[in-house]
Amino acid sequence: MSNIDLSVKIGKLHLKNPVLLASGTVGYGNEISNFTDLSKLGGIVTKSLSLKPRKGNPPQRIVETPSGMLNAIGLANVGVEVFIKEKIPFLKELNTTIICNIAASSIEEYVECTKILTPIDTINAFEINVSCPNVSEGGLIFGNDLNSVGRITEKVRAVTNKPLIIKLSPNVSKISDFAKIVKDEGGDAVSAINTLVGTAFDIWTRKPKIKNVTGGLSGPAIKPVALAKVLEIKLNIDIPIIGIGGIMNWNDTVEFMIAGASAVQIGTVNFINPNAGVEIIEGLYSYCNQCTIQNLSDVIGSYQL
Repeated sequence: MSNIDLSVKIGKLHLKNPVLLASGTVGYGNEISNFTDLSKLGGIVTKSLSLKPRKGNPPQRIVETPSGMLNAIGLANVGVEVFIKEKIPFLKELNTTIICNIAASSIEEYVECTKILTPIDTINAFEINVSCPNVSEGGLIFGNDLNSVGRITEKVRAVTNKPLIIKLSPNVSKISDFAKIVKDEGGDAVSAINTLVGTAFDIWTRKPKIKNVTGGLSGPAIKPVALAKVLEIKLNIDIPIIGIGGIMNWNDTVEFMIAGASAVQIGTVNFINPNAGVEIIEGLYSYCNQCTIQNLSDVIGSYQL
């Protein structure tokens, strides 16, 4: 294994391997640290942060579905101030890349959060979650509006020199258009995809199983959709992609990289197997060994169409 290089680059961000823990599935890292060796991972994407603490949606807010799960957590988080005071000390001790995910309800809030967090050395990059409702404009989801995604990218880019990743929604007709505007406005990479919109009903009460009625669908059920979105971006826009959606093992990881992802995030699988990230890394070494691949980065975008 010693001669196999799993490292990848996402713009100017260097990862020792392509396996990241997805935002919202491992809290701020300490919650999962007793079950896996976080230092072996390529990085951790923190739970979404807003300027002030958020309680999120009332329960029930997670429901299991065939080959996946629905969640409507509502971006519950501790807020920037508590994050800096209570979470950064733990993250600082980890020998891995820390990507801070930011969610907001106005463009000004995205900018303010980024501005406050940029001077913190522990944070290596930002992932901007644009799948949030814009309260200033009556609840329009930022990520479904091309102009909003462009404005957020432009405004946040102006206040940080750290790598900027925009997490794209799949609930749009042409995701490559969104990747293009991210690149045009100075974004370094995109994460694709966020969850699909879904719902589920209890057939006896005839009520939604989730209090919020709809939630975000994740898990293996969305993998083919996510792969198609990653490929669409790769075929049309020259921008680094972090693949997300139903990745359960090293095979899935390789598949996403072939489709064009430079790295991946694992999410739903963490609830089933908290050590999945480390096992995926071991599998990637084995794959490279079997295929006589010295640099895993050679696999990125190696599809044969």
